[in-house]
Amino acid sequence: MPHRTHKPGVGGSNPPLATKKNMRPKYKFLIKRILYYFYGEKFFKRLNYEWKDYPSRISIIQSIINSKKYNDYLEIGCDKDENFSQIKIKNKVGVDPKSGGTLRMTSDEFFKTNKNKFEIIFLDGLHTYEQTIQDIKNSIKSLKTDGLIVVHDCLPKKIWNQIVPRMYGHWNGDVWKAIVETRTLSNVDTYTCVADHGLGIILNRPNKNILKLNVRDFKNIKFSSYYKRHKEFMNTISHNQIKEVIF
Repeated sequence: MPHRTHKPGVGGSNPPLATKKNMRPKYKFLIKRILYYFYGEKFFKRLNYEWKDYPSRISIIQSIINSKKYNDYLEIGCDKDENFSQIKIKNKVGVDPKSGGTLRMTSDEFFKTNKNKFEIIFLDGLHTYEQTIQDIKNSIKSLKTDGLIVVHDCLPKKIWNQIVPRMYGHWNGDVWKAIVETRTLSNVDTYTCVADHGLGIILNRPNKNILKLNVRDFKNIKFSSYYKRHKEFMNTISHNQIKEVIF
């Protein structure tokens, strides 16, 4: 029997099965990206945010809870409780169809039967414009008078982060388009905190700085427009301005 110079799949031509499985999503993303170069929007400038230099969503949400003395919290999209488990508050409800939280269902199913009102709602569900704007509008109906909504992943740095369907490692999706639409509503006051991939903050009060935008379908806004006008579109604030904004 010939002497083996390496273990099967190590250093040879056949990688282990685990490696093959890990490579499959990368190849799928690569193929999608190649196709996108032909058919998608061609704009490849990027925003220069280094998210590691900013506070986390967990610390910001907890700070809001403590400052406002909130007692009732709802989280949509819990995904193994990375965020949900660390939030300290008297009453909390978590909704996710797959893992984490306290209720195993979709956000649509939850809001269809929900009768409760919450002081703070954190949205981190499906990262598409369509689902996010629906979650926002349903959440507004479920807010107490002095309540607010926090939305994760509102500031994609580059075009690849926001393409739907996903074709890149870190995926914000096109959540940002839902924030742009919310900025045009008169019944809520919307900001975006520059921290942790962008945190939309939607307050249950009249809009103080309504965005006037002649758009029929917010889904069709281009990333290039977002790049050039994102501070105006998103009404950006620093984490140090949050207390000033929410009181």
